[in-house]
Amino acid sequence: IMEPRTQDSQEPPKEIAAAMLASDGFLSVVGKSITHTQAVKQAVASGARGLVLTHFSEEMMVHGGIEADFPSIAPLCKALAAKLAGSKTIHLTSPHGTDLTYSAVGRRGNALYGVVESGQFSTIPTIEANVSPLEGSANGTIVANASIPYIGIGVLEEPVVCQVRDGKIISIEGGRQAQLLREDLEKKNDPNVYNIAEMGMGMNPHCYFCGFMLEDEGVEGSVHIGIGTSITLGGTVKAACHYDLIMTGATVEADGVVLLKDGVLNKETILA
Repeated sequence: IMEPRTQDSQEPPKEIAAAMLASDGFLSVVGKSITHTQAVKQAVASGARGLVLTHFSEEMMVHGGIEADFPSIAPLCKALAAKLAGSKTIHLTSPHGTDLTYSAVGRRGNALYGVVESGQFSTIPTIEANVSPLEGSANGTIVANASIPYIGIGVLEEPVVCQVRDGKIISIEGGRQAQLLREDLEKKNDPNVYNIAEMGMGMNPHCYFCGFMLEDEGVEGSVHIGIGTSITLGGTVKAACHYDLIMTGATVEADGVVLLKDGVLNKETILA
């Protein structure tokens, strides 16, 4: 048992980290995320299996994404992760104004589908494929219109617009919720919190937007841009936090191949 962390991505106590490192498997049932920490990275590297249940509710244990047939979706999730891996150019757009390009050359794709082997971890109930952009390669505009399930923001009342230059967010605009995000990141006093760390694509047909991170980012056809820490996803950045900015209706092209069109997964292309 550990005292709750004061913020997301804070390392667990050394005793907890040592126990994780020595374990065959661990369940991370926490209010503040420890997913993007050296403790998780090192435990998995040593062969542990991990399942992450951050910011869970009793309802999430019974209804929603948890009802998915995780093994049956696994092949599609793995195939999508493989399509993202190593892409020279990935282009993300949405009718709400998102227009972001980045490179994933040399980067692995991550398939998170709730079933883990030795040396793997997954979040649950989200099912997602993601990739970590090369540091400094992302440029354009991110418009989150669905959810930012952190620091009391949750389901969005209005869009949050982020301008990105050379791999980092340089401005955050919008209403009350955008101000909450902007002020929280400023208080971190860490330039790495603005790093474009991840692009993930939700694949769970049972997930729904409710303001809880692992439910929201799993919504089938949604896309989230993770900012901050990327070390557990294949990147090199450790920041004071890792937050996800979630959008709907997006289109994703990887080296010209359309993987998601207007919020609908192109399953035939992904499995080809």
